[in-house]
Amino acid sequence: MAEIYTVPEGIRRLRADKALALAFPDHSRTALQRTFDLGLVIRAGKSLKRDDYVFGGDVIEFSFPETTPTDMTPADIPLDVLFEDRHMLAVNKPSGMVVHPGAATGEDTLVHALLSHCAGSLSGIGGVERPGIVHRLDKETTGVIVVAKSDKAHRALADQFATRTLKKEYLALVAGVPPLLSGTIDKAIARHPTHRHRMTVAEGGKVARTDWERVEAFGKVAALMRLQILTGRTHQIRVHLKSLGFPVLGDPLYGWKEDPRLKVQPPRVMLHAEHLVLKHPISGKVLDLRAPLPDDFEAQIAQLRKVAKAATKAADRIAAPSKARRKPVPPPFHEHEPRD
Repeated sequence: MAEIYTVPEGIRRLRADKALALAFPDHSRTALQRTFDLGLVIRAGKSLKRDDYVFGGDVIEFSFPETTPTDMTPADIPLDVLFEDRHMLAVNKPSGMVVHPGAATGEDTLVHALLSHCAGSLSGIGGVERPGIVHRLDKETTGVIVVAKSDKAHRALADQFATRTLKKEYLALVAGVPPLLSGTIDKAIARHPTHRHRMTVAEGGKVARTDWERVEAFGKVAALMRLQILTGRTHQIRVHLKSLGFPVLGDPLYGWKEDPRLKVQPPRVMLHAEHLVLKHPISGKVLDLRAPLPDDFEAQIAQLRKVAKAATKAADRIAAPSKARRKPVPPPFHEHEPRD
């Protein structure tokens, strides 16, 4: 169904995408951008681009693309559900699960599992291949991910991610120990010029900011860090930590190398989306969602504590002064005692 919007007379010159975003705050920016990309925003019979300018009195007609039912086969894969109602759900995603189908994926993605779990009640804004998906986590990253069951919920959730009005925290195990207890990484990120599957810190890239806190140090071997991302760039945490010289354990793509001090090497990128605070898309109630650490993450922490403890004991033995053996000292001589 097409919607008609007349630009207020007081507007002299404004980008078309900004004009619609201001006029229709209930629609997500992503959804509006798709209408431009598909040529569904019309003025005087001609399609508008996002950066075209509109003026007071212009009549704009636009419509959202029709959603096409997916032909994917639902998969009966158990999900660790953290929260669910008729509008949305939050899942603790395991490592190894891809969020949505792609060229090299099978029928074991999160979307396949959601199609079975939700029995068709997923939003269609994400398109045929991404029903209900509002944001994503990398394949090896575990933790909280939210899913929309209706288009209205999808728009409200997507807007919170786009405007960063939510709180999103990760836990990461890193190689080495930052000397400071906390800090902020404010470095732009762009695609690597030669390795196109990687991202890198680069001038002229997209603004990226990460706040971090050192939670626990394991000797000089590694550290547990809590990170809050204030922007949402691809591989942001991994790229930012590499730029500090403390790559995420199990992440060779961004500089990690196996540590001979560890009997069991990290089986994956040790990154966990542990905490997400946002508003319910319909009621506005604050949802405080936490995902417990997975077993492999807990196992690595336990191993690192043992390695750090052993290193401390070894250092103490080296630092302790050796006690030289002394010859027995005879008792003091008294005058009334006979001398030999």
